[in-house]
Amino acid sequence: MNQSLGANITKLYLIKIAKWFMLFMPIIVLFYQENGLTMQDVFILQGVYSVAIVVLEIPSGYLADALGRKTTMIIGTTLGCAGFAIYSVSFGFWGFLLAEMTMGIGQSLISGADSAMLYDSLQAMGRRDQYLRLEGRMVSVGNFAEATAGILGGLLAEISLRTPFIAQTGVSFIGIPAAILLVEPFRQEKISKMRFRDILLIVQEALVKKPRLKWNIIYSAVIGASTLTMAWFVQPYFRHVDLDLPLFGVFWSLLNLSVAITSYLAYKVEYRLGPVKMIVFITIALPLLYFVLSYIDALWGIAVLFIFYLVRGIATPVLKDYINRITESHSRATVLSVRNFFIRMLFAGIGPFLGWYTDHYTLPSALALAAATFFLLALIAGGYFIQTNRNIKAGS
Repeated sequence: MNQSLGANITKLYLIKIAKWFMLFMPIIVLFYQENGLTMQDVFILQGVYSVAIVVLEIPSGYLADALGRKTTMIIGTTLGCAGFAIYSVSFGFWGFLLAEMTMGIGQSLISGADSAMLYDSLQAMGRRDQYLRLEGRMVSVGNFAEATAGILGGLLAEISLRTPFIAQTGVSFIGIPAAILLVEPFRQEKISKMRFRDILLIVQEALVKKPRLKWNIIYSAVIGASTLTMAWFVQPYFRHVDLDLPLFGVFWSLLNLSVAITSYLAYKVEYRLGPVKMIVFITIALPLLYFVLSYIDALWGIAVLFIFYLVRGIATPVLKDYINRITESHSRATVLSVRNFFIRMLFAGIGPFLGWYTDHYTLPSALALAAATFFLLALIAGGYFIQTNRNIKAGS
């Protein structure tokens, strides 16, 4: 049984690769424009994608806890593949909208379930202490895949801007058999009946009855929203510093490669710093780098972007691990989905406004505004995180 559960790790790697080997990302805006979309249309599409994830994020995590992580991941990978297939044969806004909604539902079904599957598999094998290291590797694998895909996608775009989407359909299909072959780990406590009321009870327990867990979730969501927002600032910043268009894919790939490197080493950094120093470091570093970027309009500013992505690579697996340490197995996917729900809610609320601000003023002023916004939010959430963790005895 342990051998079968151990094989889950490799299958989760394959699902992560199928999800993050994004051949289309370096050229997606060009593809939209080639098919007649305006920048307003682009933001609407991304807003719909985020809303689809937000609406289904917590219910999908509950489904993973109730039906099993394997079942929801099979459905999720299938919908992800279907979304890219729709993209491949669509030529306008409404086809792309259908593709985004399909992919958003699929993404929400995988989100949270994959980390919960990894944690429960390791727990069942008596290897729970390896979670942070392997979660870091999981993030690292995803970013290595995204880095490689950025370069390859640029080459495929030389054939046509549609070619990366056609190829992406084949890549995303890899996740389906990998999900089918997963082995569901034994859980002592399972949800026997699916009731919407139970979702509310789990959310209430996480956000009301357990202050320590609540502030872990909220802080992680603030940091997640800040890194997601920066991802959409990257290409405008490349244009701002006059980076040659053929180099967009190369630098996009290198940025994600930098995340992969620090994600792999995140557990070592966390071990040296500990939770309190780690939270202080993340709270200061990410907003500060936003602010520094707002003052640089030269190519060397891309070096600051690399530093931002290095910090992101540390923060993501570490903050997930903090949540997993204090979450019970039977509700883990739901709780992780609550985290992702807040990330998307914050992004949906802050991101479009920052995009509007960029259009009407300047990119540097929008970056400075983002710096102030995320520093304030992280300072408040981080302060409560530290306070609630200090008030809890070790090991609880």
